Amino acid sequence: MTESSALTLDGLSLLMVWTAIGVYALAFAAYAIDLAVRVSRVEARAAELVTVGDGAPPVATPAAAVQLQVPPRERERLVWARIGTALTILGFALQLSGDVLRGIAAARVPWANMYEFALTGTLLIVGVFLFVLRWYDLRFLGSFLLGMVVLLLGGATLAFYVEVTPLMDPLRSVWLVIHVFVASLATALFAIACGLSVTQLLQHRRENRPSVNTRRGLLRTLPTSEDLEALAYRFAIIGFIFWTFTLIAGAIWANDSWGRFWGFDTKEVWTFIIWVLYAGYIHARATRGWRGNRSAWLSIVGFAAVLFNFTAVNMFFKGLHAYSGLN
Repeated sequence: MTESSALTLDGLSLLMVWTAIGVYALAFAAYAIDLAVRVSRVEARAAELVTVGDGAPPVATPAAAVQLQVPPRERERLVWARIGTALTILGFALQLSGDVLRGIAAARVPWANMYEFALTGTLLIVGVFLFVLRWYDLRFLGSFLLGMVVLLLGGATLAFYVEVTPLMDPLRSVWLVIHVFVASLATALFAIACGLSVTQLLQHRRENRPSVNTRRGLLRTLPTSEDLEALAYRFAIIGFIFWTFTLIAGAIWANDSWGRFWGFDTKEVWTFIIWVLYAGYIHARATRGWRGNRSAWLSIVGFAAVLFNFTAVNMFFKGLHAYSGLN
């Protein structure tokens, strides 16, 4: 492949990525409108239950009426949610095309620097979200996830984009394919768990404060905090399994490249810190009875550490893992 064709493919890849960002922004808007429509429908149903002339306040529809595990054909046909999902699928196809074209242009897997890792990582967040929709009705989480993807992918494309360059010698390994992809998949699972945990915190506050219960119309349309917590826990466990493999595979790769399994490099330390945070979250919830807000905050802190590991550690800390691609 000639240099000019590689640059042409890379330019086309970038065009696909920016188009995908635009489509994701439309999907975010559609999901946000869906939430607003759900609120108006709940308020209308509540108003119908007011006794005429007695001045009683509207009766709130309980969040427990919202079910997570509903087969696609049996779900409520929410027009704006369906539009949001259709736009998400279109954006995913465009981003996947951009990711593949970047890989073809580079003649390698497209996750060797910060821009490419963000490109593949956000692609997996959207892919896991669409995949899980087959079993769980998480369309209410669409605005959160698509908003996060627009910010992460758009910010990475603006700040981290670099032209295609040859791989550094330590990256010329099959572990680049395995290790980084599994880390990206774990990140996607942690992102969804974080979104569920944020929603859980808001829902828990509504459920335990009657004064808030009458004001927060949006939260009345979402599942209970217990259901949200249980599902976030499942995502975190699966993500933790993949992250454990990431840690082990990284040690094996380090031994192949540098002749030692562990060297207290900044990236290695933060990868282990993330593992400890999620191990603590899983252990505390399973054996210590940490439920509710405490478990949710552990999940959120864990994902914040993942983002810190990807951004600040790569940009501001020197070490053997300095593969950001930035000057």
